[in-house]
Amino acid sequence: MSADTEHLCTRPRGLLRGAVLTLVFAGVLATAAATGSLPRQDAAGEPSGASTRAGQRPPAGAPVDSAALNRAAAAAMADGKSGKQAAEEFVSRSGDRWGAVYDKKEYAEFEQALDGTYTGVGLSAGRAGENRVRVTRVQAGGPAERAGLRTGDRLVSVDGRPVDGLSVSEVVALLRGDGVAGTAVALRVERGRTAWTQTLRRARLATDPVTVRRLDDGTLFIRVAAFTKGAGTRVRDAVRAAPAGAGVLLDLRGNAGGLVAEAAVAASAFLDGGLVATYDVEGEQRAVYAEGGGDTGRPLVALIDGGTMSAAELLTGALQDRGRAVTVGSRTFGKGAVQMPSALPDGSVAELTVGHYRTPAGHAVDGRGITPDLAAGERAEERAKTVLSGLGGGS
Repeated sequence: MSADTEHLCTRPRGLLRGAVLTLVFAGVLATAAATGSLPRQDAAGEPSGASTRAGQRPPAGAPVDSAALNRAAAAAMADGKSGKQAAEEFVSRSGDRWGAVYDKKEYAEFEQALDGTYTGVGLSAGRAGENRVRVTRVQAGGPAERAGLRTGDRLVSVDGRPVDGLSVSEVVALLRGDGVAGTAVALRVERGRTAWTQTLRRARLATDPVTVRRLDDGTLFIRVAAFTKGAGTRVRDAVRAAPAGAGVLLDLRGNAGGLVAEAAVAASAFLDGGLVATYDVEGEQRAVYAEGGGDTGRPLVALIDGGTMSAAELLTGALQDRGRAVTVGSRTFGKGAVQMPSALPDGSVAELTVGHYRTPAGHAVDGRGITPDLAAGERAEERAKTVLSGLGGGS
């Protein structure tokens, strides 16, 4: 089953920071001053991938009139509603599949998430049959590890609320609480026949979205879980440090997006400049480019699946369209809408769809996803290694 981590949240969201293109990695995803800067594209769905498991495909987001939204919000606030409530109603009626509204606290949480930090107890949770929830990962050095929690432990309740039957995202929300470091949370845990209640204190934790390791055959394995700040540089540095001729297996499965700028840096590891993606903002065409100097000869295979979203899809599309990588796995999620923020009078921020991204060859991503060159299911990684070996990237 798919897993979810505390720093990932539950709704499609986006962020614009200064002049940086971004996507949200299914997290809470700068300010009014950001309006008019470059747009962003956000991820979609729960990190657990519930929508993709059900085979659902989102419709393309329809552009929304931000001026009309602000008028509606102002009118609703005059009647006693909050700006956020008014905006949520407006976005819901508009049919904007990717539109989202954030209050000040949610917006601040997203800023932190894009910097690779979150507040929580340092564990990942996943569904484990009969609607039960189990710990799927414990972050090194976090409160959960210090308290002795282990992968495989069953999570029974959070602050007295039973978690059986809840979605993973709901469990994550309970673990995060108000997102305030130092606050206490009581977990009821089972391990085999032993059960106990453990009180932990939430802490500010750093995520590590990039995993790099050398396989036995010399292949460089790079897994990117999210394109948070610095992730693209980590990928590029790993490729530059690898022995000449060593193949790269780039695992983008379950990567729900992040910063577009970081995805472009990652693309720069394998491309010598050139186009990564195009996008339109209210009819005006723009583009994202890779930096020059990338390794264009190293064998490369990219692993993708239905959990590959947003920024990860842009990277996939660039590598595929430009003939730089063989893609293996299953069709990606299909999130390619461009959002721009609109500040509301009460400080809330609405993310509205203003356009869509396309791959270098002009293929639309939103609602369609990217089809891999070679389809593969549970044995995708094994097949990817075989393909990479055939390209001369392994023993």
